[in-house]
Amino acid sequence: MQKSITFKNATISFSDVGKGTAVVLLHGFLENATMWNTVVPHLSQRNRVITVDLLGHGKSDCLGYVHTMELFAETIEAVLKQLKIRKYILVGHSLGGYVSLAIAQKNSTKIKGICLVNSTSNEDSEDRKNLRLRANKMVQQNFENMVRMSISNLFEPQNLSKFKKEIDFVKTEALKTSLQGYIAANEGMRIRKKNNGILSENNFKKLIVFGEKDPVLDFKTSIKEAKTTNSEIVVFSGGHMSHIENKDELISTLQTFIKRC
Repeated sequence: MQKSITFKNATISFSDVGKGTAVVLLHGFLENATMWNTVVPHLSQRNRVITVDLLGHGKSDCLGYVHTMELFAETIEAVLKQLKIRKYILVGHSLGGYVSLAIAQKNSTKIKGICLVNSTSNEDSEDRKNLRLRANKMVQQNFENMVRMSISNLFEPQNLSKFKKEIDFVKTEALKTSLQGYIAANEGMRIRKKNNGILSENNFKKLIVFGEKDPVLDFKTSIKEAKTTNSEIVVFSGGHMSHIENKDELISTLQTFIKRC
């Protein structure tokens, strides 16, 4: 059941299921809390699982025209404060991983563990920064086509037909993102800074999960990042959408990680 709080006059939608260790699941760009629908039932058997719609996504409002990682983080902190949760594990997919790192930057003592799923503590390359600028211009001309194409491009090509039903659902949910939410989040990701130190300088448990054929994150760079930040690594065979392409493996990996935190 979705609940909500008001943060700076914006509605922030979230869910809170189960009892035990608090696990906060943060979705990626153009996603919302529904991306965790197949994960929550497994994790909530032994844990308290919180999912949040990030600003401009799902049922959460926008808050201005640039959603920085720090602003996203403030909204998550407001939800956790409302729920009186003091210690927690963060699991972030893509954009959700960037937000997780921003939360840890302010509140590292509250973090029991961080799992970056198809995400990184590195900043965007110059090419990707330029790509985000172009996307923010193009999306104003043809929002639906841009969103549909963006989602398809996240999967390993051979998985497009295999997971057609799931991909259609992702696209339907993605189209619920407002134009303002798209641009504000994309700009926030473009200007975010490198955040390796959050992982390398803290003693909480760290795990980086990535797809060997991820079209967004370079495989070799991800391997190097895990080593330099003293993070555990798990490599799946798919692309950027591990919760679909490698669903069972991801659930098992998260269950093991949570137990170790």
